[in-house]
Amino acid sequence: MSKNNNQTETELEAPFMSHLVELRDRLLRAVLVVLVIFLGLFMYANELYSFLAEPLLKHMPQGSNMIATEVASPFLTPFKLAMVTAVFLGMPYILYQLWAFIAPGLYKHEKSLAFPLLLSSIILFYLGMVFAYFVVFPLMFGFFTGISLHGVTMMTDITKYLDFVLKMFFAFGMAFEVPIATILVISTGMTTVEKLADKRPYIIVVAFVVGMLLTPPDVVSQMLLAVPMWLLFELGLIFSRVLMIKRKRLQKEREEQEEKELDQEFEKAIAEEEDLK
Repeated sequence: MSKNNNQTETELEAPFMSHLVELRDRLLRAVLVVLVIFLGLFMYANELYSFLAEPLLKHMPQGSNMIATEVASPFLTPFKLAMVTAVFLGMPYILYQLWAFIAPGLYKHEKSLAFPLLLSSIILFYLGMVFAYFVVFPLMFGFFTGISLHGVTMMTDITKYLDFVLKMFFAFGMAFEVPIATILVISTGMTTVEKLADKRPYIIVVAFVVGMLLTPPDVVSQMLLAVPMWLLFELGLIFSRVLMIKRKRLQKEREEQEEKELDQEFEKAIAEEEDLK
């Protein structure tokens, strides 16, 4: 009995260890890709930071510059930016490795929904960052520099600027994931399109609260985050309706096909019975 138990435990441990080995290999591949991208970007780290600082530099008073308040900041800040950029650029490959690891354990209908959502979430996150850089930053920095106090020279620290910009990128990237979140809560049965649409006033309030918490304390930034979140929520509702209609149609076709097969089996059984007679 003990020998059988040991054999069973060994058989159970073998797949578990193979999964751990596969996970390790995929993580190493992801880290290697990020490292390769980082090595390519690090040579242009200063140019990359100049590109990132361009929306602020355009609105700073003539003759003013950004400053470095720490001795190592001129080196560490572009280094940090290159590393974060490498992670952002390598994110599709990282998520692909994650998908390849979990996909074999999913059902066919789960794969058909999960992969498009994963791909859409990556695209939407990048769109949120692009929206922040090309739309939000020019308006926001123009507003900040326009209301600066008389006699106060604006000199932004390069490290604090980088931290601020990364926070805004993450905030707008996550905000653009609202359609994915909407589709997920509806497709998993947590709620329905109608119930979620009825809660629209609460969703709008939440969007403005999130905009207030994740952006600087100015109306422009809050509006530029809250309004897209609301519109993306509406977009999520539209796609959810389309998805539910398609799912109901497929379910109806499946039921009709099953009913047709049952009728054929029934007719076949009757024919066989008549042949026996």
